[in-house]
Amino acid sequence: MVVTTLKSRLIVIGLVLVAGIGALIPRNVKIRERGPDGVMVDKVERRVPIKFGLDLQGGMHLGLELDQSKRVSADPKKDLDLALTVLRKRIDEFGVTEPLIQKQGDDRIVVELAGISDPARAKSVVQRSAFLEFRITDRSQALDKALPAMDRTLQRLGIKAAAGDAAAPNAVTSLLQGDSAGAKADSTAPVEGGALTAIITPGELPGEYLVEETAFVRADSLLNLPDVRALFPRKYEFRWASAPQSVGAKSYRALYVLEDRPLVTGSNLVDAKEGIDPLTSGPIVTFELDRQGARSFGDGTSKNVGNYMAIILDDRVQGRPPVIQERIDRRGQITLTGKSVTEARDLALTLRAGALPVPLKIVEERQVRASLGQDSIKGGILAGVIGTAAVIAIMLWIYQMSGALAVAGLALYIVLSFALLSFVGATLTLPGLAGLVLSVGIAVDANVLIFERIREELLLGKTVRLAIDEGFKHAMNAIIDSNVTTVMTALFLFQFGTGPVKGFAVTLSLGILCSLFTAIFVTRTLYMLWLDKKPAMQTLSI
Repeated sequence: MVVTTLKSRLIVIGLVLVAGIGALIPRNVKIRERGPDGVMVDKVERRVPIKFGLDLQGGMHLGLELDQSKRVSADPKKDLDLALTVLRKRIDEFGVTEPLIQKQGDDRIVVELAGISDPARAKSVVQRSAFLEFRITDRSQALDKALPAMDRTLQRLGIKAAAGDAAAPNAVTSLLQGDSAGAKADSTAPVEGGALTAIITPGELPGEYLVEETAFVRADSLLNLPDVRALFPRKYEFRWASAPQSVGAKSYRALYVLEDRPLVTGSNLVDAKEGIDPLTSGPIVTFELDRQGARSFGDGTSKNVGNYMAIILDDRVQGRPPVIQERIDRRGQITLTGKSVTEARDLALTLRAGALPVPLKIVEERQVRASLGQDSIKGGILAGVIGTAAVIAIMLWIYQMSGALAVAGLALYIVLSFALLSFVGATLTLPGLAGLVLSVGIAVDANVLIFERIREELLLGKTVRLAIDEGFKHAMNAIIDSNVTTVMTALFLFQFGTGPVKGFAVTLSLGILCSLFTAIFVTRTLYMLWLDKKPAMQTLSI
């Protein structure tokens, strides 16, 4: 349909207005998400048309960098790009609306999570490496044989057992294994002054040792001394338990000596789901491996039936290692003792998203309260109302009835601007709100050019109808030039700016597009309607 007649123009304006109002009506949307039992369920969510950014609804801002103190990166740029991909997958599943995740420079990732209600949980999901391994525990008591040499090395370095440490091993062993085990421990009492032997005692399982929680940090630092670590048994590594356990009235941290080669890692993981163990009613995470991982896992577990296998996540052993009772192929289960269903869900989503190549550290953190966001919204609305009122007053005062036509077009412009924001799924930020307020003035700029040109044509003695036609025709070049240059500037801001600047560029560009439509098409249609009602009009209120 060629939009030349008055009727066709009114139909187009009516359709655009209805579509715009329809886009701004909140609606219920059916979404599918994973429930606590791991099953996908349908859920109805109330969706508002305009999504607010971090500065308008509150949330958190994080600056992240590679933590090379924990794992050295051979290619930091590549690892940062991979970390960016992993974080996007995680946060998409975490359920944050319109998160901002982008690189800043060559060494930092910026994450903005608007409307987040649990910052600690969000930081845990973002920072967790999710590096998963399955390893067999040591059955040869290799650490027992190496401890005397380690103690002698520590004595040479001037490090001796701390006061009160020597009594710990016998007491713990007696609690775990009974009086007979305690007698055995007495017969193999530690060498006097042994810093490690005094605080490390064998546990119940092969390759398991216990350290009193108060001595956990000391034991870890001693074991990580270069001279001591060089004496650690070959083909074995040690990992600490993720949480302490109670033995009698005291709390102890388990130390596990494990084979240095894992049976399989999380790189072979294809799926992970949270769930509830029907026997214990505790949270679990079930996982599925790819074909290569299933083959390696099956071969490794079949050779170690009867042995214990530690499940390691981010260099921490999860729970007590279970005994391998039969060959395990593609599917397995991680039992999260003492954890919540929410923690199981977060672990499952981080495993699905993949492991970070190098751990991330938070170098910048800002919290924006929702109350601050509400203040920003109120301030932005107040500025918009005052600015719009001033524009309306000036247009009516200077251009009279023609100014009223521009004001009518401005009302449609405001509806269309918000409708377009909703349609493209843009997130409104405080700079974006400023862009909208600014574009209100730009919206009438084209009308000013047209009206001034019409005035000139009327002064030349032309009829009202001809003056209006000539005014729109001759003002068009100036309107196009001014708006195209503004849009080009906005595009550069969008391409090279960060999140808030991008928001300003988006709202400014959309505002210009809407202003062109209302100033050129809508105002011209209103003039045509006015002339249709008064065809013999000799003067124009302008």
